[in-house]
Amino acid sequence: MTRKFVLTLGTVAALATPAFAGSYGKDIVDTAKNAGSFETLLTAATAAGLVDTLKGDGPFTVFAPTDEAFAALPEGTVEDLLKPENKEQLTAILTYHVVPGKVMSTDLKDDMTAATVQGGDLTIDLDNGVMINDATVVSADIDASNGVIHVIDRVILPAEG
Repeated sequence: MTRKFVLTLGTVAALATPAFAGSYGKDIVDTAKNAGSFETLLTAATAAGLVDTLKGDGPFTVFAPTDEAFAALPEGTVEDLLKPENKEQLTAILTYHVVPGKVMSTDLKDDMTAATVQGGDLTIDLDNGVMINDATVVSADIDASNGVIHVIDRVILPAEG
């Protein structure tokens, strides 16, 4: 199990290298900007007022959905979340993607949970690659000066209520 996990993450990390080349020493926000595939996430973080926090000392672990992940949401969802009257809901969704501390792929164990900044828990499943709830980690261990980014292929939503 552990060997499969390490091999999967090694492959994922190798594929991610070109997208994040030149990000060494940059914070999470600047690293995401440099990658070029997180425009929607960065727009949402700005609308939610989270950019300064994500540029702060941290450390933070961000499970970052790509622009394609946001595009896969039902039509109009992103536009609706970006409205000022939905800032609280947007903030809850975005902070559900953030875990305090720097959690590297080698720290993950099958079926563990991780408490998010939002207050909910994420579940890690290593049975078929690396899954965070129902999202697949497509690039792992993208180092930033104030934490780490793990790229995921879906927007994960906190439980309601």
